[in-house]
Amino acid sequence: MSRSTQAPPTASDQENPANPGGLNLAQGTALYVGAVLGTGVLALPGLAAKEAGPASLLAWLGLVVMSVPLAAAFAALAARYPDAGGVSTYVRRAFGGRAATAVGWWFYLGAPVGIPALAFFGAEYLSRSTGGGWGLTVTYAGVLLVVGFVGNAFGVRISGRIQLLLSGALALLLVLAIVVVVPDADTGNLTPFAPEGWASIGTAGALLVWSFTGWETVTHLSAEFSDPARNVKRATAGALLIVGVLYLSLAAVTVLVLGDAAGDTTTPLASLLETGLGSYGDVIASVVALLVTLGTMNAYIASTAKLGAALARDGSLPAGLGSGAETGGVPRRSLLVVAGISGVTFCVAAVTEMDLEPLILSTTACLGAVYAIGAAAGIKLLRGVSRAGTFSAACALVIILLLLALTGWFMIWPAVLGAAALLRPTARRSPTPESSGS
Repeated sequence: MSRSTQAPPTASDQENPANPGGLNLAQGTALYVGAVLGTGVLALPGLAAKEAGPASLLAWLGLVVMSVPLAAAFAALAARYPDAGGVSTYVRRAFGGRAATAVGWWFYLGAPVGIPALAFFGAEYLSRSTGGGWGLTVTYAGVLLVVGFVGNAFGVRISGRIQLLLSGALALLLVLAIVVVVPDADTGNLTPFAPEGWASIGTAGALLVWSFTGWETVTHLSAEFSDPARNVKRATAGALLIVGVLYLSLAAVTVLVLGDAAGDTTTPLASLLETGLGSYGDVIASVVALLVTLGTMNAYIASTAKLGAALARDGSLPAGLGSGAETGGVPRRSLLVVAGISGVTFCVAAVTEMDLEPLILSTTACLGAVYAIGAAAGIKLLRGVSRAGTFSAACALVIILLLLALTGWFMIWPAVLGAAALLRPTARRSPTPESSGS
């Protein structure tokens, strides 16, 4: 791309700005854990087992390993260029404004479609414990959505404290769930190991990508860290360890304890806890569902709203949405747009009783595209600056392209958004304190 298409510098040009009142290491780690250790723990161990049987454990292991270079690459970029634009900022610096707009739109318009799926995952557990039907599930999901958006109207520092409590309680309850069912594990449930054939591991992997999206999410909040250069990388490492151990352990006990029944339920965690704790299992599973749903929505809503404000600041969205892009600002206008998209998606899903898988794969395709271009930007920006970061970005790019191929025709969604972003008339930005570096 020619030099003339390069966008003016953004706030990210002020590398590693100080923010003494921002997120501390514990809060940042909690946001990462909440973003990555999401509602996948509620449904995906069962869905993956349905697709590939015990062989789904290989898909889980593969994605944990693949997450290492992906997380490392985004951590290196976020630490060096902390800005609310996140991945779109890195792409803007590497490839220019139009590419950054495409990346920003993929996340800003793709993530809100998946947020209602998060609410429905949690609501199914709550509905199971209270004996309700679809109507009650919809009610629970609607309440969870409202709570998530209202909580973020008060700013990231408040949501960061909330996230610390949610993630801590969630981790403890998941450890409890794993420990209490270990005595019921049966290695006989590992045979036949691949009842649907070895190719089914790839199908399971496409679904499980949902469980490992999130490493890009907190990049939009990187400028909110009190010490981005230090704490972003440390928070990423801590979250990677926590998430990897919990996901692999939960997937393993799901297969070893539930066997063939693992793929026959939409609430495998509740079935696990019922096995280990009897009638109390549903209650504890509902508490876990509530924590994980609110935690994941909190992280995604916060980062998506912040991104929208940054995109407006940089000329990729209407300027009226730019309020709150500054460090410490609350992007309430952008938050309303995200709420609107999620609200419409929620209403369609509620009325049609649609399967959640299309929402998952549509969002996964958009976020996967974000990952791919972000990794490519990382290769360019980190070359000569961080050998480890450059290598991680290159490995991540190869991995992401392979995973994107598994999403099939759902790649139409990011393709359409990308084409619209590249063909849109170029908006001329007015200088702002954020963009001018003053």
